[in-house]
Amino acid sequence: MQFCDAVSSNNSEGGHVLLWAALFSLKIASDFLPKSVRKTPSFTHDFSGFGLVYELKRHPNLRSKNKREIRMTERAARRKGGGRAGRREARASSGPAAAPYIKRKIPYVEILSEEGLQLIEDNADKLLEEVGIDFLDDPEVLELFKAAGANVDGTRVRFPRGMCRQIIQASAPSEYIQHARNPERSVTIGGKNTVLVPAYGSPFAHDLDNGRRYSTIEDFRNFVKLAYMAPGLHHSGGTVCEPVDLPVNKRHYDMVYSHFKYSDKPLMGSVTHYRRAQDTVDMAKLVFGDEFVDQNCVLTSLINVNSPMVFDGTMLGSLKVYARNNQSCVVSPFILAGAMSPVTVAGTCTQILAEAMAGIALTQLIRPGCPVVFGTFAAAVSMATGAPTFGTPEPSQVIYATAALARRLGVPYRSGGGLCGSKFPDAQAALQLAVVPDEKA
Repeated sequence: MQFCDAVSSNNSEGGHVLLWAALFSLKIASDFLPKSVRKTPSFTHDFSGFGLVYELKRHPNLRSKNKREIRMTERAARRKGGGRAGRREARASSGPAAAPYIKRKIPYVEILSEEGLQLIEDNADKLLEEVGIDFLDDPEVLELFKAAGANVDGTRVRFPRGMCRQIIQASAPSEYIQHARNPERSVTIGGKNTVLVPAYGSPFAHDLDNGRRYSTIEDFRNFVKLAYMAPGLHHSGGTVCEPVDLPVNKRHYDMVYSHFKYSDKPLMGSVTHYRRAQDTVDMAKLVFGDEFVDQNCVLTSLINVNSPMVFDGTMLGSLKVYARNNQSCVVSPFILAGAMSPVTVAGTCTQILAEAMAGIALTQLIRPGCPVVFGTFAAAVSMATGAPTFGTPEPSQVIYATAALARRLGVPYRSGGGLCGSKFPDAQAALQLAVVPDEKA
């Protein structure tokens, strides 16, 4: 047999001895291979753990048992595999094989009793009734709430007790399908289904060659490709990183296009301006068709509350665009407890519920029945320095509690995940992720 080292060669005497020893061992081992393999003119052994890849070829003077010489040229092998057409078909049929989403068969983690959950709901209604929410730079939103029975004072809107919950439960779906470009990758959001999505919004990327740096559109494309190939991720996500090498007012075109081009999983849309939200919807219509987009959800968007108790004009503009087009909004308060909400877990959950219900109710006033998700992001700040802290138990307690509140409200729920206080993927990161779990419901 003829052996060729496909990685490197070693000219030293010791290297030759080791190489010939390996060749001799492989020759003996080949006698024990199945007949179907021994009769194969060419096969490959990959010893990647040792950094070696060997290709084994039959020597011309070796004969099979029936005395027939087995030869196959490279051209004949390509023809047998279908040639260029075969390779094209193989590429088209290849792809990550995985379930489109997780169907939960285990119980939820409940950390609050019925009495505790009811107390938080009552206090949230009291907060909406007595304190209210500010809706900035959008007179249309104020008119919608006023017509629905809310008390509008300037930009401050106060809601009669139970008003938001009644609007939500009258029309908001408890689960819905977000359609993907590939129908086999469509996901059901809500109910007992769990959809795992890539991280969102990082301004930095890190690799072994360049270290930590600002992200580029090339990084963005690579992350989209990785999310597409990852069988454990069911969704392409949205701003998987922030491509700062492109102008802010144009980068959303490249981002949404990259999701459609390099992945066939569901995706999230742009929310940094209402025009960019509309551009996202228009691009989706090019892919799915106008009527399909109007009657089905193909986009999810992240609408952050400017906590405490404020919706700004940018988020309201994008929310209105997606809701009018029957696309999903994740209404998500962004909380750093101790700075943007009370220090306690119960107080933070109360504020989150009030803010989320106000935003979710708005989507149903704009278009009753449009899909919507109760979202939250919760972390804490150090009382000594004011710096954000991650990997602590309290944010996970907030997630467990607000997930239960979302189930009682009857809408899907979205949480953050994978948070830790480490700067590197080290033992600290692994431990904090293991002992401080997150929940997606």
